[in-house]
Amino acid sequence: MNETLLTVVGNVATTPVYRELPTGPVARFRLAVTPRRFDPVQNAWVDGHTNFFTVWARGPLGANVQGSVSIGEPVIVQGRLKVRDEERGGQHWTSADITATAVGHDLSRGTSAFRRATRRTGTAPEAQQARDEPSFEIEPQPQPEPQPEPEPVG
Repeated sequence: MNETLLTVVGNVATTPVYRELPTGPVARFRLAVTPRRFDPVQNAWVDGHTNFFTVWARGPLGANVQGSVSIGEPVIVQGRLKVRDEERGGQHWTSADITATAVGHDLSRGTSAFRRATRRTGTAPEAQQARDEPSFEIEPQPQPEPQPEPEPVG
């Protein structure tokens, strides 16, 4: 099947909405994507038209998005594009949805700290506790402050 796969860089425009459905967890948020270009006439960077996408993250990705992504943060989303035309209340609407396969922070605009998610193998807490493997989370080690190079004498 032919699908439109894309990678989009933008900012989270709405707080992710998380739901536990019978088919599994799902998170949804709006992504604002604004291209920028340098205008030599104005000698300045100018913003283009802002496009908005509804991003759907399902399964473990949805749970991780809910715990990791907040409004205003720069993210990179990769997934399948679906454009929908519909009529609501006598008005015609076109929306662009992305079913995400990956979502991450845009590290060209900031830093992020990765934490491995715990695996969920059972549904009841007792089953989860009985099946859990030991978790080995790596604690960040403090780094020594860089020392200035000694100045040459003479």
